[in-house]
Amino acid sequence: MPALDQYDQCGQDGAVSCRVVWKMTGNETAADLAEWLIGKPLAIAGLILIALVARWLLHRLIDRVVRQTEDGSVTGRVSNMTFGGRSVGSRFGISPTDAATRRMARARTMGSLLKSIVTGVIFTIVLIMTISELGYDVAPLIASAGILGVALGFGAQALVRDFLSGIFMIFEDQYGVGDSIDVGEATGTVEAVGLRVTRLRDVNGTVWYVRNGEILRVGNMSQNWARTVLDVAVAYHEDISRVRRVLADVAHDLWQDDEFRGVVIEEPEIWGVQEVGANGVLIRVALKTAPQEQWAVGRELRQRIKARFDFEGIEVPYPEWVVRDPAHQGSAVAPTGSTAPTPEADGSSAE
Repeated sequence: MPALDQYDQCGQDGAVSCRVVWKMTGNETAADLAEWLIGKPLAIAGLILIALVARWLLHRLIDRVVRQTEDGSVTGRVSNMTFGGRSVGSRFGISPTDAATRRMARARTMGSLLKSIVTGVIFTIVLIMTISELGYDVAPLIASAGILGVALGFGAQALVRDFLSGIFMIFEDQYGVGDSIDVGEATGTVEAVGLRVTRLRDVNGTVWYVRNGEILRVGNMSQNWARTVLDVAVAYHEDISRVRRVLADVAHDLWQDDEFRGVVIEEPEIWGVQEVGANGVLIRVALKTAPQEQWAVGRELRQRIKARFDFEGIEVPYPEWVVRDPAHQGSAVAPTGSTAPTPEADGSSAE
């Protein structure tokens, strides 16, 4: 019975190539070679092809969900809820634009995480099926997965910590793609968030790869709103009340400027004298801005303050030195612009 011999030789799950060669030649060696050189490589290639197609389809599905989440209105409805006669968004300084930007960043971050998980699961399944296709029994491998997991838990604690930290960071919305964050050693814009590492690019263009398990604290400069804080130094002899009025006018003009409407989101504040030091008096100015706009607003405000101080004749402090001649006790030579008295000014002689 050739059919029975065929199944005996190639097995119930034997490759088609093995059966065809056995039927054509009746040679056991040729049938085995056909199975190992043609059947199994084709089967493995088929598994890889199916895995790639499945990965592509699932990634497209994730991208579609991410786009729908970016265009969703859930966050907008939350921001428009009222509380004590005021909307929740205005109460916490969250504009609809800020909420939409934050929603988009979080959706992209979750999409990146889901893609990483899908790729890992598909790769694991294909690996196990490939081992099974090669004729090895995968039951002990699956059964020992628990023991292997425990061993990896002890031997790769850093890797497990990175994974767990990455998962909690993402689900707690500590930061997302596009956020400007400070993680200690590195500060920059988040380009990618994975289960193990977070990729940042700093202002100089340097790319930093930070392990999630090594991040002990995160400073996020992109959530909801930001603040520009400037310490403006003026000379001691200036009238502080006048300087405060000038600073308030400059900041108010910036707030009313159409170019910065929506960027500066609240009336600027002059907090007053911050420090009285050896180099002058520091007056602090604060402006509440949209996320990641604090640096541009700060640069523009400094430029306007410089121009207004020049127009008003307000002086900023500058270093002064008094040079004394050791050969003439009590004499002093003051540089131009210094207020230090000279011997001629106070009526004393240089002799």
